[in-house]
Amino acid sequence: MQFSMIFEAQMTNPTAEHERQVILDSVEQAVYAEEMGFDRVWAVEHHSTKWYSHMSAPEIFLTWVAARTSRIRIAHGAVCMPFNFNHPARVAERIGMLDTLSGGRLDVGAARGGTLQETSLVGADIERTKAEVEEALRIIGAAWQKDELEYDGELMKISPHPILPRPVQTPHPPLFLACSKQPSLVEAANMGVGALVLGFAGPEEVANLNKIYRDAIDARDGSQFVSTVQNNHLVALCPTIVAEDGQKARQIGARGQRFFAQSIAHWFSGGKSGIPDEAVVDGVDHVKEIQDAAEQQVAMLHEAKIPVTVNATATYNINHAYGTAEDAIGYVQKLIDAGADEIMCLIQMGTVPQEACMETIRIWGEEVIPHFRKKYGEGVGA
Repeated sequence: MQFSMIFEAQMTNPTAEHERQVILDSVEQAVYAEEMGFDRVWAVEHHSTKWYSHMSAPEIFLTWVAARTSRIRIAHGAVCMPFNFNHPARVAERIGMLDTLSGGRLDVGAARGGTLQETSLVGADIERTKAEVEEALRIIGAAWQKDELEYDGELMKISPHPILPRPVQTPHPPLFLACSKQPSLVEAANMGVGALVLGFAGPEEVANLNKIYRDAIDARDGSQFVSTVQNNHLVALCPTIVAEDGQKARQIGARGQRFFAQSIAHWFSGGKSGIPDEAVVDGVDHVKEIQDAAEQQVAMLHEAKIPVTVNATATYNINHAYGTAEDAIGYVQKLIDAGADEIMCLIQMGTVPQEACMETIRIWGEEVIPHFRKKYGEGVGA
């Protein structure tokens, strides 16, 4: 069983000064995560999505984190793989460099970067993104199988070229796919890559997604593999805020998640759902109000025609690992029973203060992770 954290650099007050502080605070959290026994930190690539995510260059963020750590794995995921965002050969070069500098600690996830806000920035064709992501994974999977990469695909052709530097991990770091809907899980399984799934709907939905993924793994024939090595690792999102005062943690977590839901709704609806601000997120325990807001915005929650979740309203579900260490342990056990190989903690949300993030990391490191280490064994590099 493995434990990780995910960073999107969310913020309620996107002034230049606050933006810098949030990014530096995220670095501090990631470094502290190693000290507290986490196995991995993920950084997600997004573009021009003010409030929701200011993590436009995760490879630089992760390089900074790698330089200040020695054990924890760094996960460049998910990378926007459509060609207008990142040429696959350039992604491969960054992979080689980051894996080299980190001493072989890199993992890589692929995503479509599907909001209209993002695709319009770089001129990506939304109708081609799915095919381009798959082709990019095939190019990366082949990049170091021979001395030179040569690729002749439906969308891209690359004449023989060496891809430098070579990564420490051979033939390449583990590959993942961001799976925001059920068919993506089948695609991930058929390609032989790990699955990154959202967990807002709760353990029952994670169990359903896990079954789809495992059934597809059992049924695949290998004809669609993107590499000579396969990765069957399922990562489940776990929103969490914990504190000695469980009620306070639940309030902070509910407020943070509501901001997350409203900021994602804003951009995944093409910027039409209203701008999240302090006035919008001041209700903490108003569960009914949150659910009503979800019903009003559910029709606008889309990823440029790609559903964000199977049930978009689930983004507003606040029954997660909020409260005390005991509450978190109980919730994590449900995710493990649902089939998750890795629990990916969402702690850094726009309204959550730095001290609450750091306390959450500390309590996970002192109480939650050790509970499962005793039960399931050590994690990566622990």
